[in-house]
Amino acid sequence: QVQLVESGGGLVQPGGSLRLACAPSGFTLRYYAIGWFRQAPGKEREGVSCISNAAVTTHYADSVKGRFTISRDNAKNTVYLQMNSLKPEDTAVYYCATARYCRDYGFEAGDYWGQGTQVTVSS
Repeated sequence: QVQLVESGGGLVQPGGSLRLACAPSGFTLRYYAIGWFRQAPGKEREGVSCISNAAVTTHYADSVKGRFTISRDNAKNTVYLQMNSLKPEDTAVYYCATARYCRDYGFEAGDYWGQGTQVTVSS
């Protein structure tokens, strides 16, 4: 079965950090651009960040710029999202997905998604 698996979510206090990981099941990530999305209760899904397949291009939503860093290790077949200085408004379910493209101005989700990992920022 072809899918992505997210890990690393949890409960963290405001100002804290988490690192999310995205790994594939049934295929190799190195050929794909990857995006991170999030969805908070009652809100639309939001594109957070993306990275091109060779890690040449990245993009960040304004809401996370300067706090989140996306990276990938193709040897480990994994994409990471380092989240620092977390705020309560970062609370959401975070999903990774393949991306049809990742440009410095934005990105679009592709066909493969993970099940999501919950991130809760609260004191």
